[in-house]
Amino acid sequence: MPVVLLHGSGPGVSGWANFNGQLALFSQYFRCLVLDLPGFGRSELGEDQHPMADAAAAVIRFSDGLGLSGARFVGNSMGAGVTAAVALQRPDLVARFVAIGGIGVNIFSSMPSEGMRLLVDFVEEPSRANLIRWLYSMVHDPAFVTEEMIQSRFDRATEPQALEAMRRLYSRSAFAAISRQMTGADSTPQWATLAKITCPTLLVWGRDDRVSPIDMALLPMRVMPRCELHTFPDCGHWVMLERKQEFEDVVLSFLSRAG
Repeated sequence: MPVVLLHGSGPGVSGWANFNGQLALFSQYFRCLVLDLPGFGRSELGEDQHPMADAAAAVIRFSDGLGLSGARFVGNSMGAGVTAAVALQRPDLVARFVAIGGIGVNIFSSMPSEGMRLLVDFVEEPSRANLIRWLYSMVHDPAFVTEEMIQSRFDRATEPQALEAMRRLYSRSAFAAISRQMTGADSTPQWATLAKITCPTLLVWGRDDRVSPIDMALLPMRVMPRCELHTFPDCGHWVMLERKQEFEDVVLSFLSRAG
């Protein structure tokens, strides 16, 4: 049974960076397919491609190329948004959906969130100090931000292709456009279409998430017809890192259900 794992959009991200901690366990039960979306990791970004707008089409081409149907999807942050887009366009591809933050809309908290503002700061000035400030916003416990993580992320984030992808997403002007789309100022925002996603969906959320605040989960939890929500206390945006064992227990149980 295939499980497609889709990463988020932060500096130095890749499929491996987000999910390497889960592969040893998940691969005992599923065929794990870990993607680098266009512009991230080792996937190239075409001159006319946008890292977010074109990601769902890339996932659909990948799935069709492998003949996938009825796969399980696990998406972190942007990866959750991409999975939602795939489920809306091609519901036959997505049998079950796990979203690690990233879908919905801020209801009570400020927008953009602290973590998103720090992400834009890094893109505008890609320094090691700005990367560290962003990394600390991703976790509840700063001990998870190790020197190895900092250096690895910085090395990847400052590669020319990675910087170009991040600028297309999170330069101040680009992020302003994304924010208008998220609120529906320019077009119908994705959160307004979530009720059309009918596959079983599990939202896993850090209660102390400073990137996708917990109130962001309320709308999808309410409108998605087959949606569950599991929150983790003392946990930030990277649930799979800070609450590794509990995350794996909850997600494995959900992915293994029939139907």
